[in-house]
Amino acid sequence: MSSRKPFEEIVQEHGPTVLRVCRALLGPADAEDAWSETFLAALHAYPRLREDSNVEAWLVTIAHRKALDHLRATSRRPIAMDELPERPRTDGDSEGWELDLRKALGALPLKQRQTITYHYLAGMSYLEVAQIVGGSQDAARRAAADGMATLRKTFLEGASR
Repeated sequence: MSSRKPFEEIVQEHGPTVLRVCRALLGPADAEDAWSETFLAALHAYPRLREDSNVEAWLVTIAHRKALDHLRATSRRPIAMDELPERPRTDGDSEGWELDLRKALGALPLKQRQTITYHYLAGMSYLEVAQIVGGSQDAARRAAADGMATLRKTFLEGASR
């Protein structure tokens, strides 16, 4: 007899983490689509998932792939810009700060953005991150450290102006 949780419980338990991952990688506009696509794909594959699998890591891996699909599709579309983006805000506006953080995160190289998202937002170990993005645990740790250094520099420079 299977001790597998109903899929609805899986969505309820891990949905917020998957949404945070999707938002960090894609921004708010595409995050909900990627979240839906993640759970639709997971629903189809769930009956074949080994019972001893780390469900959260499995879902983040699916979200990673769906985010890559969205990024590839987006990179093929032209982006119209009337003016240059503004520097990060430092006026204490939490919504503006969050938007600035998303923009800064989005400006990072893909591997740095992924490792920061999976490690810091999804709470995954560097080993789990490396299994998702490819490479070694040390490479994942280095990518996250480099990305965090860039984010700190971006926000510290913005704060000193």
